[in-house]
Amino acid sequence: MQKLSLFDHFLTEIEHSLRTSFVKPGLGSRPYPAEQMPESELELAQQQHIAGLMRVNNAGEVAAQGLYRGQAVTAKEPAIKMAMLEASDEENEHLNWCQTRLSELKANRSVLDSFWYMGSFFIGVIAGKTGDKWSLGFVKETEQQVTHHLESHLTQLPENDHRSQVILQQMIQDETKHAINADKAGAADLPDLIKQMMKMVSKVMTFTAYRV
Repeated sequence: MQKLSLFDHFLTEIEHSLRTSFVKPGLGSRPYPAEQMPESELELAQQQHIAGLMRVNNAGEVAAQGLYRGQAVTAKEPAIKMAMLEASDEENEHLNWCQTRLSELKANRSVLDSFWYMGSFFIGVIAGKTGDKWSLGFVKETEQQVTHHLESHLTQLPENDHRSQVILQQMIQDETKHAINADKAGAADLPDLIKQMMKMVSKVMTFTAYRV
């Protein structure tokens, strides 16, 4: 099999970033979690708030894709590289679910999704350069912070919005599993300063993606 050149890798990542940022991925092996749930009667303000939350969640999944792909580029061990690419593929399911729910709510994804992707991609490249255990540490911390956000969003949903609830509940289970897997693979515990910086970036993305 012919080895890809650096330019080929660059084109592959550009193509993946555009597809992730602008094209809805297909449904994975699992069914849409809300498929059997009835749609609830929602007031306009409730519908707009739910859409904002789902837009934030979608942006978070886009950013996770960029992070994992960037880490895969600079991973030292082939097994870590494959694990990052597999994690990226798994997040496509979540992207499908978030965008399906947004469509149901007659809302759009964030117009800044490509920005979230590229910013996270370069962070991933830097994280991968620091070494595999630190790269896995970024995965673990990212997934833990994502889980915290999802749990927070779950408490903000109207009690009768069962469709959004089951989506977030399944995403929480998946993200928790990803964090546990990264920890088992040898993830290092990131310094508190890095964790706080990640939280600050997350707050900026949350504030912005909720609105645009």
